[in-house]
Amino acid sequence: MANFEQVAKGRTTSIYQDAVRLLLLIDAAAEPVPDPRPTEAPPDAVAVLRSQVLLQKLDFWLRNPDYLADELISRFERDGSADDLDLARQILESDEPEVRSYQMLRYLFGAYEPLDEALSVLRTPGLVVRRKRGSAGHTSRHDYYLTTSGRAAAQKIVDTAPDLSYYVERSILVADLAAGRRGSALRDIQYLQPEYADAGLGTHIAGIAERARKRLREASAITDSGGQQ
Repeated sequence: MANFEQVAKGRTTSIYQDAVRLLLLIDAAAEPVPDPRPTEAPPDAVAVLRSQVLLQKLDFWLRNPDYLADELISRFERDGSADDLDLARQILESDEPEVRSYQMLRYLFGAYEPLDEALSVLRTPGLVVRRKRGSAGHTSRHDYYLTTSGRAAAQKIVDTAPDLSYYVERSILVADLAAGRRGSALRDIQYLQPEYADAGLGTHIAGIAERARKRLREASAITDSGGQQ
C-alpha cells in the first residue's frame, strides 16, 4: 500500500489553505455543544463536530464539486427540490469541477487526507480543540470543538475575505447536504460511486464530472417535459 504521507506531498493546496477550509467546514457543520455540557468540552467551546470520519467525508464533498453536484441531483430525485437541481447546474455547467477539485486518497474507510498539519494551525491559537475518545491505547473517535475564538475567526473570514466566499458558501451547502448524518452514513453514500469504491488503496479517487453532467442533462430533460414537479 502507498505511503499516504508521501502521496500527500503532491498536494495542490497549502497547509494554511487547508486550515482555512477546515475551519469554515467545522463552523458550518458543527452542532451546538449539548446541555448538559460534556466534561471533556473546553470551557470556551460553542460547537462540536463529532468524528474524523465525518470531517473527512464532508471535506471530500467540499474538495470534489462533481461528487457534490451528483449528490444534489440524487437529493433532487428524492425530494423534488428545484433548488437542488439549480445548484447542481451551477456547478456542472461551469468549470468548477475542473478548477476547484482537489482529489483525496482512498483509504480503508473511504476518502482520506492527513489532517494533522492543517488542524495544528487551528489548534495552536485555540480556534479548534481536538478531544480523543476511547480507552487507554485505543482512540475510537476524534471530536473537534469549535471555540468562541474559532467562530469569531470564521465570521471574520466571512466579513472581510470575499475571495474566500466560495468556500464559505460551499461549506454551508455541504453541511446542509449532510443533514446531520454520521460520517459512516456519508461514507456509505460516497461508496455508491464506482470511481470511489473501486479506487485502489493509496490512490487518488477519480472525478465523475462527465457522468454527473450526463445525469444533470437527463434530470433536466425530465423536468422540462413535466415529469418532475
